[in-house]
Amino acid sequence: MDADTVNACFAASYAEARGKFLAAADAAGLDVQSHPHPLVGRDGEALAMDVARSGPADAKALLIVSSACHGIEGYCGSAVQNALLADAGFQRRARDAGVAVLYIHALNPWGFSWGRRTTHENVDLNRNFHDFSRPLPENPHYAELAHWLVPETWPPPPQAQAALLAFAAQQGERALQTAISSGQYTHPEGLFYGGQNPTWSQQTLRHVLQDHAQRCERLGWIDLHTGLGPTGHGERIFACRDDAAALARARAWWGDGVTSIYDGSSSSALLVGLMWTVVDQECAQAEYTGIALEYGTVPLTEMIESLRAAQWLENHPEVGDTPQRREIEQRMRAAFYIETDDWRERVVVQGREAADQAVAGLGGARPAPPRR
Repeated sequence: MDADTVNACFAASYAEARGKFLAAADAAGLDVQSHPHPLVGRDGEALAMDVARSGPADAKALLIVSSACHGIEGYCGSAVQNALLADAGFQRRARDAGVAVLYIHALNPWGFSWGRRTTHENVDLNRNFHDFSRPLPENPHYAELAHWLVPETWPPPPQAQAALLAFAAQQGERALQTAISSGQYTHPEGLFYGGQNPTWSQQTLRHVLQDHAQRCERLGWIDLHTGLGPTGHGERIFACRDDAAALARARAWWGDGVTSIYDGSSSSALLVGLMWTVVDQECAQAEYTGIALEYGTVPLTEMIESLRAAQWLENHPEVGDTPQRREIEQRMRAAFYIETDDWRERVVVQGREAADQAVAGLGGARPAPPRR
């Protein structure tokens, strides 16, 4: 794909991204099932989780390609979905392999539209998958740092930065990342909050899986993310339970470079309440293999700082249309979407490659070679 074609897959807003996805699905001859969100978007636009399926309802193998679990990360995921929908060769290879493909556009449409990583409930969707009738995981280190992570004023006072630096010096940088990002359930106006109830997005995703993923025997899932790792590199992060057979399948499909949160090889910390755990409940009949395809953007410290600032802004709605608001919002966007031709091309190339490899794996064929 040339630069113009790649760039055409991307959008400047949620509304434009949704329009491009609906048009791409229509051009591919696919019907779209839309699940309307109860709220409206930043510009008053309708919000929805949109679902398009290529392949028969009773296909034995199903590949899910999903975007915008973390709202603002949807610029990347939506573009990859558009590229796949426009790729007649990919559609043919999936059909010949007996693999149906389910495109779930904007798992978290509110966050995508409003430039937030969280849902409208201020919940990190990828920390929200729990049995809420049971005690929730504890994160005492987050509680220790909560006041400093999202302080009363922004920019943060010197004491806040000193507290975080002291924790990193004592416990290590990785321990600080884990404390902040692994998930917490005690500070609803804080970072990486997992909620006290299932979110709209969680419940809607369950309905989608009930409709589309309870008849397959083999299920693959590529969930598209941004924010961690070297700029433009798509890390394939194992997204299954800590199971040796599933990890072996993932590495057979996507290469030995597949990383894992369980052994510390991933740029991600060990997380709780992960979205893919819904497969065990809704699609237990299927042999499941999945990855989060995580594209690097900015250094980890800058990404965390952008989240801290955005959460402070969310907690202070009295801040109007000021230069401070605009600076924080732009910083947030830049942390999860690199608006350059090179970054966009690398996103699309690696996304198409991962999808081809998943189709080959699900179809029982030897995985496709890397795209050049």
